[in-house]
Amino acid sequence: MLRTPLALSYLKRTLRPLYANTQATPQSMFLDPAWDRSVDIYPGMALMKTSGQNVTLLNAVGITFGLSAFFEAPVLGITEITNQGVNAVAVWVLGPDSEFEVLAPAFDTAATWTDPGDGTIVLVSAYTGAAGSKRGVLCPAGATNAATVPIARLIAISSATKIVIAGLTGRVG
Repeated sequence: MLRTPLALSYLKRTLRPLYANTQATPQSMFLDPAWDRSVDIYPGMALMKTSGQNVTLLNAVGITFGLSAFFEAPVLGITEITNQGVNAVAVWVLGPDSEFEVLAPAFDTAATWTDPGDGTIVLVSAYTGAAGSKRGVLCPAGATNAATVPIARLIAISSATKIVIAGLTGRVG
């Protein structure tokens, strides 16, 4: 259940598992206490491991561990983790045959998302926060200020505010 302030009751989770019952794993981690809460975290944004079982939004030196399954968005007004009083979070780790719908703003709607339609694999990465980029927000691989290691592959562009991604396979590239 998503607990929101009444004024935000229209919100939906921005990450929706399509094929995940056996294809992806929600791992129990902890939101890094050093995270400064200056950037909202939406479901579907890229997280990296720090020390132990701690995670935070992807930065320029980290490699994506998985996708956030929670809202911790103090700027927006939804703080699922803080409201629980426990720092435990779920992080989706994608398997090669997992698929997820990702809704904006967890991915960059201003980026050029192209499905070539010829079987070419389109890789998905995330911004690192460098030069004011939207830290942790999914973007096409190779975009300016994007992590060099991809997170997933693009399956479909459903609308201007919804994409479908899948885990990486051993044949990417």
